[in-house]
Amino acid sequence: MVKQTQDSPTFALQNVFVTRDEKSILRDVSVHVDALRVGVVGRNGSGKTTLARVLAGLVEPSAGTVQIGDIDPAKNRKAAINIVGILFQNPDHQIIFPTVEEEIAFGLLQQGFGKAEVAEMVAKTLAEFGKSHWAKAAIHQLSQGQKQLVCLMSVLAMKPRVVILDEPFSGLDLPTKMQLARYFERITSAIIHISHDPDLLTTYDHVLWIDEGALRGQGAPQVVLPDFITQMQKIGEADDIADLTD
Repeated sequence: MVKQTQDSPTFALQNVFVTRDEKSILRDVSVHVDALRVGVVGRNGSGKTTLARVLAGLVEPSAGTVQIGDIDPAKNRKAAINIVGILFQNPDHQIIFPTVEEEIAFGLLQQGFGKAEVAEMVAKTLAEFGKSHWAKAAIHQLSQGQKQLVCLMSVLAMKPRVVILDEPFSGLDLPTKMQLARYFERITSAIIHISHDPDLLTTYDHVLWIDEGALRGQGAPQVVLPDFITQMQKIGEADDIADLTD
């Protein structure tokens, strides 16, 4: 167990399997972490996004148990929306409303707040980010980075105890990544950051390495990440890109 503070939210998985069409996506993952900033590293297709969705309660394991905070997020969706929020890799897979203020309001309404209170909370969130002028903006006219920021504001407005970032910089250019990273610094909740880039996780409290659906390693970033990089260099010197999968 890795412990950060007494109030740190815990996530735990015990013998978790996720199988789709007879293919194993996650294989016997068991981990118990109590830390404020957790990184999850692995190659593309290693099962990282599935792990993120399991922790958010969006995917129910084929076997095993999941706990985030003090609930099973897949079995208690009502409680889960108050405990965990997730920022998808592609904001277009997350956004469902035509304007910025409607998108931010949706989660708050799901939490049970009244319309007047939600309007105040939306206005406050936009003001805190210096984006009050975005309220009526049509989301389809925003850039990819701007859409990702709308998703972040929507998640943080709900004040979750845990925020999952699933490859949030995917498809963004360097200046946009730098700008978005500054907004991530506003997150005071616990963070679970999914990434294939070890450089993004060097300052985290704890790192999990997922490889072909299994937990390959875990621990302090200065221990886990060099091992991950060494393995990636070995693979890079080979030619597994030529291999066909079933």
